[in-house]
Amino acid sequence: MPATRRDFIKQSSLLAACFFVDKEELFKKKKPVGVQLYTLRNEIGKDAKGTLEKVAQLGYKQVETFGYGGRKWFGLSPAELSSVLKNNGLTSPSGHTFPGSFFLKDGWEDQWKVAVEDSKTLGQEYITIPWLEENYRNSADNYRKIAAGLNKAGELAHQGGMKLAYHNHDFEFFKVDGTTGFDILTKETDKKLVQFELDLYWAVKAGHDPVQLFAAHPGRIVMWHVKDMDKTEKKFFTEVGNGTIDFKKIFAAAKKSGMKYFFVEQDVCPGSPFDSIAKSISYLNSNIL
Repeated sequence: MPATRRDFIKQSSLLAACFFVDKEELFKKKKPVGVQLYTLRNEIGKDAKGTLEKVAQLGYKQVETFGYGGRKWFGLSPAELSSVLKNNGLTSPSGHTFPGSFFLKDGWEDQWKVAVEDSKTLGQEYITIPWLEENYRNSADNYRKIAAGLNKAGELAHQGGMKLAYHNHDFEFFKVDGTTGFDILTKETDKKLVQFELDLYWAVKAGHDPVQLFAAHPGRIVMWHVKDMDKTEKKFFTEVGNGTIDFKKIFAAAKKSGMKYFFVEQDVCPGSPFDSIAKSISYLNSNIL
């Protein structure tokens, strides 16, 4: 066989092989690992700068904030916190801000605009609604009012150069007035204005397969909380890779989800939360990413 033809066949074979590379693998490798700072709430409340430095030393590249209030996070202004993050090679794509009940009250718009401005200063892309207090969860009408508020807030966020997401727990999947909060929030919000951050642990605990949720809402679940469930009857929080959730299966469906960012979170740790998030990122780097 002439060399030119042999070379052509070899090159063609290599090109064909490229088309069979698992695109999900390429997709995942581009994703830096983030951590939700609520996991370190006690530590960051005492020493924000030192805590963020340790987070970076463990290999995390992104953080998701919580505890926004009074135009500050952890006692730092948006500009101050932005500087601390930058000095440690960190970015913050998302921040948990107001609870869902925020949209059940009148006159929230001005406060929302300020939060959007502060989040933008911090360099965040998403301003995220993290929680709905228990006394507001027993009414489908409340969820509908919140959905309407999210649509308006999403438009204001867009005008301010930001995006809006809603973060779930298990209760959004519970039946209320013949439906669920999650169904109302997904169906009655504008797909262009309201995205979702799926907490994998809470979705699984509520009896749902995250991959099926991705399929039902393709491209709309743009962030995840990567949190594992232990093997006890309590089904409690544990380090990623130490429990029962099939993260390999979930990460393989990242493109269907539309996932842009993911954050390790562990609400309760058996010892130092630094030890727990170290174990989680080690598992992710070795087995998933």
